[in-house]
Amino acid sequence: MSEAPPGPTGSTAWARSIASQFGVFFRTETASSGILLAAIVLAVLWASFGSASYEDFWSTTFDVRLGPWGISLDLREWVSQGLMTFFFLVVGLEARREIDLGDLRDRSKLLIPFAAGLAGMLLPVLIFLAINAGGSGASGWGVAMSTDTALALGLVAILGRGLPERLRGFMVTLFIVDDLVALLVIAVVYSSDIQFVPLLVAVLAWALFPIMIRWTKAPTSFYVAAGFLCWGALLLSGIDPVVAGLAIGLVAPAYSPGRNTLEEASGLFRMFREQPTPQLARTAGAGLINAISPNERLQSRYLPWTSYVIVPLFALANAGIAIDPAFLATAYTAPITLGVIVGYVVGKPVAIYGVARLITAITKGRIKPPVGWAAVAGSGTIAGVGFTVAVLIANLAFTGEQLDQAKLGVLTAALLSAIITFVLFRITAALSAPRRTRALFGETEQLVDLADPVDRRRDHIRGPEDATVTIVEYGDFECPYCGRAEPEVRALLSDSELRFVWRHLPLVDVHPHARMAAEAAEAASVQGAFWEMHDVLLANQDCLEPEDLRRYAGELGLDVERFESDIESARYLERITEDTTSADLSGVSGTPTFFINGRRHYGPYDVNSLRVAVQAERDLAFSAR
Repeated sequence: MSEAPPGPTGSTAWARSIASQFGVFFRTETASSGILLAAIVLAVLWASFGSASYEDFWSTTFDVRLGPWGISLDLREWVSQGLMTFFFLVVGLEARREIDLGDLRDRSKLLIPFAAGLAGMLLPVLIFLAINAGGSGASGWGVAMSTDTALALGLVAILGRGLPERLRGFMVTLFIVDDLVALLVIAVVYSSDIQFVPLLVAVLAWALFPIMIRWTKAPTSFYVAAGFLCWGALLLSGIDPVVAGLAIGLVAPAYSPGRNTLEEASGLFRMFREQPTPQLARTAGAGLINAISPNERLQSRYLPWTSYVIVPLFALANAGIAIDPAFLATAYTAPITLGVIVGYVVGKPVAIYGVARLITAITKGRIKPPVGWAAVAGSGTIAGVGFTVAVLIANLAFTGEQLDQAKLGVLTAALLSAIITFVLFRITAALSAPRRTRALFGETEQLVDLADPVDRRRDHIRGPEDATVTIVEYGDFECPYCGRAEPEVRALLSDSELRFVWRHLPLVDVHPHARMAAEAAEAASVQGAFWEMHDVLLANQDCLEPEDLRRYAGELGLDVERFESDIESARYLERITEDTTSADLSGVSGTPTFFINGRRHYGPYDVNSLRVAVQAERDLAFSAR
């Protein structure tokens, strides 16, 4: 590569395809929340002004048959039990990503979100049962327990701008526990007349996934066939088939591709470039695809569809209730509606905040939330936003007027929870800067991704040594993305509280001049001109031949003979290898990759994105003082 591809911003190497899985997950759910809300409003209006046509449309039967076998469901069931399987596939993928790459890598951090998530389901259920004690609505207790992850995260982004990124991570962990338990409840409690032979077939079909992922390179068609078999067998077994999506997502591993894998993929591409045959095209394509984790590939394929199409379609099919004064007067005094509202609006925040406080007190602060207490409280209030799973369970537990009462309770609770969350974060924003920082960020130490800490005796450092924020870049002088990142990083260096560290990661399989350029920078370093050479090399990435390097040394006023002798002796290869080894230990496989105060930065590296990340780390450092 000799010139950077077009585009206004770049992104770190591993995340370049979808620009940070979690970041994209969050931004997509944020954008789609508006579409989801619009779908809910449209469903209510449709049911209110055309109740008959609404029910007639979604009750239309659609059959799929193959010889004597077939499935007959109405359109609402196809959406709720069919398409929503892909939504829960994405939920399972995100849960697995958090386990493999997120905060759940540190199992000690799982205790509070796990316990709070369980308590945040149990207390609302108890409240619902207390209000509905002895009534016919008690069997629908599952309606009051589950948070809508997508809608809650989207509303947080709209209502609480400027919140710390790790608050979103805490919420995802909290809500994933919620989703997993809710799906288990659907499978165990709200499934009837279970047929064990189809259930066994479903389990065997699901078991094919981890086997194929780990030990074979099965074509996509095999996975599709196994998925449909698992879904269909669960449907016939009497268990809600959406469970198949969650189970499949949980076995799809997430990982950063290793450098060896990427080098093999680039080697396959070079073979195709030299001999462009159909066979080599297929081999090269498969090599490139297989370099990315199954988790990332599936998320990039299904996340937009679930966010922008499937979940809004589910809302349109299920949120329709005919709103009129007589219904509202009756429903808002009905135990089902009140149980759902009080369970979500009161039970969720009390349980989540209370359990987090209890665990912190019992452990005397050894285990505490990764965010501040205002953020924990906000997580509790926004957890009262339930829709997707709540409506799924309502459809299983109720019919007729009781179903409409349950839906009204879910929608009202979501509205009240959003308002309370907005007020809470507005109050927090009005605090003084030190109190606001502690209220949002807390004092918990975060996981560090950088294997080798910065050492001022060997690392190349630009900026004050006592800076509160350190950016480490693993870079390649011939990489066009590094060239694109350079002016963005330089724009940040006017900050007196920031220092920048460059570490070498020459990708010699794609950039043949990168290693010699790194040696040239080290040779310049011993003459006190590392950063001057660094800037020149990144500004002239197309001219890195030996004669170019000699010319740069002369222009910088270096001793050219010594410079050439140092490069020819290969005396700096060991230094470059040390950087490369530290990159491998830190899970770095491409360039540029940034670490900010030891934590890997996923996502865009334009100046605004980096500035936001730097400010977040500065706030963390400030709160720890």
